Amino acid sequence: MDLPRFHLAFPVRDLAEARAFYGGLLGCPEGRSSGEWVDFDFHGHQIVAHLAPGADPDLRNAVDGEDVPVRHFGVILTMDAWIALAERLRTAGAAFLITPQIRFHGRPGEQATLFIRDPSGNALEFKAFADDAQVFAR
Repeated sequence: MDLPRFHLAFPVRDLAEARAFYGGLLGCPEGRSSGEWVDFDFHGHQIVAHLAPGADPDLRNAVDGEDVPVRHFGVILTMDAWIALAERLRTAGAAFLITPQIRFHGRPGEQATLFIRDPSGNALEFKAFADDAQVFAR
């Protein structure tokens, strides 16, 4: 089954930083752009970095013992792709907001997760499930 792709626009403080982070570190191909925004292919989804210095990304909620940023986005990867990304981020010296770990261990929704921030402070979550049936488990 083909799933619909999502589109997400988000604020960044600097487009060159966004290009280095999303295009360079995360390996997202760049699409269209202007002097005010840049499209990226985020694992088949369209994300758009819009120039908007001064946005505040700090509101948080507790989730399974972690202080999770309320405003965040991400993608669900295969477990192999998640492990490879976690290693690439470690090797690059990325500062994890929440270190790579298994969340909800032994409970419904068990998942591998990690959080990082882009240079503008936007929080990104990358997760994977050993069992895809757990994605919407209650």
